[in-house]
Amino acid sequence: MSEIMSMDLFTRENPVFECYAFYSSILIIKMIAMSLLTAFQRMRKKVFISPEDKSMSKGSEVKYDDPDVERVRRAHLNDVENIPIFLISGLLFVASKPSEMLAMNLFRLFTIVRILHTVVYAIFVVPQPARAIMFLTGVVINVIMIICIILKMHQF
Repeated sequence: MSEIMSMDLFTRENPVFECYAFYSSILIIKMIAMSLLTAFQRMRKKVFISPEDKSMSKGSEVKYDDPDVERVRRAHLNDVENIPIFLISGLLFVASKPSEMLAMNLFRLFTIVRILHTVVYAIFVVPQPARAIMFLTGVVINVIMIICIILKMHQF
């Protein structure tokens, strides 16, 4: 920990930042992949949101409520609502000079549960409470990081 005190926090020499950057990159790629998964579902089901998109596939229709497309879109929306919070709180967490083991495990676990959330929600639909457990685990991780940031950055 004393080594981190003398070095820049946001460099590869800080293993906590390196871990944060790695898992954040995975999560960003995952969010991009969700857009592609939505497009794949639209093509597979031949349902599009805009009339001009009908020309992309013969026999397609404009439809706003296809259950398979909407399931993937909701999973993507859930990522959009949760991953940016992790990206911001994780970066602030790195700045708070947390325990290396705690930080790395929180970053890993958050990434795993976000991927599993998508798997149980949009790819292989698993009954509740699987999705809720994945979602709540991610929320708890963000809250833990935020509490640690507040405690470390503001001396009471």
